[in-house]
Amino acid sequence: MKTIKIAGVPEHFNLPWHLCIENGEFENDGIDLQWTDVPEGTGKMCQMLRDGETDIAVILTEGIVKDIAAGNPSKIVQVYVQSPLIWGIHVAAKSDYKTIGDLENKKVAISRLGSGSQLMAYVNANNQDWKTNNLEFEIVNTIDGAVEALTNKTADYFMWERFMTKPLVDKGVFRRITDCPTPWPSFVIAVRDEVLKKNPKAIASILEVINATTEDFKSIPSIDRTLAELFEQKVEDIQEWLKLTQWSQKPLNEKTFNKIQNQLFELSIIDKKGTFVETVKVL
Repeated sequence: MKTIKIAGVPEHFNLPWHLCIENGEFENDGIDLQWTDVPEGTGKMCQMLRDGETDIAVILTEGIVKDIAAGNPSKIVQVYVQSPLIWGIHVAAKSDYKTIGDLENKKVAISRLGSGSQLMAYVNANNQDWKTNNLEFEIVNTIDGAVEALTNKTADYFMWERFMTKPLVDKGVFRRITDCPTPWPSFVIAVRDEVLKKNPKAIASILEVINATTEDFKSIPSIDRTLAELFEQKVEDIQEWLKLTQWSQKPLNEKTFNKIQNQLFELSIIDKKGTFVETVKVL
């Protein structure tokens, strides 16, 4: 058995991985795939790849493109979710902020520096024609930290995946002002260079297994009810999310990579561009 470590957020997007692990599908290929939930998200997973704490990360596209450009010794091997991630822009339910315009020059709660919640704050500010260098951040680590920060007014708004945050909206903890979809595919699969070099066949096998599952994921009987139960969501919300979500079984192509990188550069999220060859490895 070859042990390979993988990390991802504890969200509905990643249920296909858990199903494959539970069903022993990776073990059939001689791979002991060990999953770690990372509620802190992309910034933390970038660090784990750098430190060798994980071999693979199922990670937000913008975060890993930025971190590879900054020297993370990893490669993107595949797009995992092709559809955009829909970020809800949330405020405390009792706050006076009613419109997106009210949030200009207000403090953003983010999970950590380099996280999707920080990078998307720049995307949103740019969409609204706000000065991005005026953005101020409060690091909150997790959704629970964001609840605390918005309730105690140490931050004013928080951007997080709309459906995962909806239970907090339904409970009257957060109010959602609007949405901000990513202008690129939401999740990719990244692997450390060292692991790609040593175990290319194992990584190819892992991709083969997960792709077979994501291809048929939506047609699993009662998958909407399973997801709703696991993630404490309403079935109708999960059904809407399933309609909007499109998994991918394909590598990231050069045209899409250039488009993403150019957008990140224009937003000053990255200050230098990497090459396709430095960032992407097609197995």
